[in-house]
Amino acid sequence: MNKIILIDDEDKLRKLLAKIISLEGFDVIEAADIKSGLKKLEASDVDVVLCDVKLPDGSGVETAKLIKERYPIVEIILLTAYGNIPDSVQAIKNGAFDYITKGDDNNRIIPLLYKACEKVALARRVQQLEKRLGDKLSFDKIIGNSTAIKTAIGLAQKVAITNTTVLLTGETGTGKEVFAQAIHQASPRRERSFVAINCAAFTKDLLENELFGHKSGAFTGANRDQRGLFEEAHLGTIFLDEVGEMALELQAKILRVLETGEFLKIGDSKPTHVDVRIIAATNRNLHEEIASEHFRSDLFYRLSVFTVELPPLRERVQDIAPLAKYYVDIFALKSNLKPLEMTTAFVQALESNVWRGNIRELKNVIERSVILSEGGVLDVQSLPFVQRDFREGAGILSNFSMSDMEKRHIARVLKHTNGNKAEAARLLEIGIATLYRKIEEYKIQ
Repeated sequence: MNKIILIDDEDKLRKLLAKIISLEGFDVIEAADIKSGLKKLEASDVDVVLCDVKLPDGSGVETAKLIKERYPIVEIILLTAYGNIPDSVQAIKNGAFDYITKGDDNNRIIPLLYKACEKVALARRVQQLEKRLGDKLSFDKIIGNSTAIKTAIGLAQKVAITNTTVLLTGETGTGKEVFAQAIHQASPRRERSFVAINCAAFTKDLLENELFGHKSGAFTGANRDQRGLFEEAHLGTIFLDEVGEMALELQAKILRVLETGEFLKIGDSKPTHVDVRIIAATNRNLHEEIASEHFRSDLFYRLSVFTVELPPLRERVQDIAPLAKYYVDIFALKSNLKPLEMTTAFVQALESNVWRGNIRELKNVIERSVILSEGGVLDVQSLPFVQRDFREGAGILSNFSMSDMEKRHIARVLKHTNGNKAEAARLLEIGIATLYRKIEEYKIQ
């Protein structure tokens, strides 16, 4: 039941309004002045404050500002006997949800309360998700007890509490973004934004626009000013993934941000100042990139003030089983399956793999294995066909042709998705058109 605090010094009106609101299913707490209203707000988990503008001990307009500062999720609806535009404008500026006139707008009160409560409910869900995300991305949630991963975590924890620029190195799929987020969550900037961008996913011009934004009229179609990610990350952290893929011209702009804390938006003549911590990551050997003149040495030295190298999965074999168990539980839950057991042979098969794609590849293999599981057990037979072929050589799989294996695999995935071809194509990592062609070719029902 949503809780409402009604603050009004007119007893008869307050009690009548409280009764009307209560009949709609709201839990109403009454207060005759601001002081008692704030005390009751402090003692209760309230969703909305319905407050008169003129009260014996102060202004409802100013109280709205105070409430939003202390309780940002709570919504405030202000009531006044004499509406005026300056007050209503100031009320909205102070964070009020709405401003209505007594008598004239009585029929608006209940619908407004429902809308305000919906907004509060959404804000609470977002808050819970952010808290869970913060827990998920902490160092404590990084799985592994191997010496290699513990060394990397120890280094990252030491640098996290500072504002030092960090360079994360390691092969693709080793968890560089997870480490970047954990560093941010352990830093003094944790309450501010963490913004991530993959520098390899954009062309030079698009990446420049994404990072730094533009002024209105800077190019065709630029009808308004646009903030870039550096501005979005002000007072927080920006994570530049695959920084080794960045064009040399953009590297110069990143260097300027590191050195001066300022940059020029596209089409702007005045610099924009930001306070941003930069965490960069790459799977490239930047020393080789510098030698081939693909990466600026001065930027490298600014980025690599503190470097943390993440170990490949093949160097932390003892972490494979707990990582696999973690993903098995996630995908079993996602697929509405009961908890699955991993056989010794299944775990040994995972531990003996090379894992060129590291944790990302392991996650993919586990998802496929859960789909192929039978009888609540993950055995070698549950591994995707490419993995089983790698493991078993001329064993069981030699009895099947490649087309027969492919047909069986597609049919099994379609069964898992209850015939949802778009989801099946995603899991198979093929285009939807290719899936339809295979279905027709193999006459899969």
